[in-house]
Amino acid sequence: MTTALFSIAGAVALLAAVVTVTSRRIVHAALWLVVTLGAVAGCFGALHAEFVALVQILVYVGAIVVLVLFALMLTKAPTNPLPALTTRRSPFAAVVALVLALILGTGVVLAFGNQKIKPVPTGSAESIGTAVFRNWVLPFEVLSVLLLAALIGAIVLSQRPGKKGD
Repeated sequence: MTTALFSIAGAVALLAAVVTVTSRRIVHAALWLVVTLGAVAGCFGALHAEFVALVQILVYVGAIVVLVLFALMLTKAPTNPLPALTTRRSPFAAVVALVLALILGTGVVLAFGNQKIKPVPTGSAESIGTAVFRNWVLPFEVLSVLLLAALIGAIVLSQRPGKKGD
């Protein structure tokens, strides 16, 4: 059952990732990224790594994608289709991506063969939380201040210069 759920979530993640990078609208690409990251969280859930799946949803789906959408709104990026993104190099890039996918896929098959996916029984949310908040509090706080500064900087940069009388 674990292998089937993992395979379904992996297929959804792969399909959504392809749609993400081939989408001509940047907002649609960001929304397909939500689906991709949600499917990756589903892969973690299928492996019974619930804590990692929840962190995947909270951090990547909840924070990173929202940050990307805020950046799109603040920079006033065009939301209409961008046909100019397709260049003469697109077929070459597709061939390189296909060759790379075949090499990586072959490596995974040769490394793991017919092994079944097994859930990892060790590690709990309590032990991970204790390690994170006991040993890594300072780096998390520094990162939060850095992200806050980046958000304030983006807001300042996105504002139009007004008249001196404003």
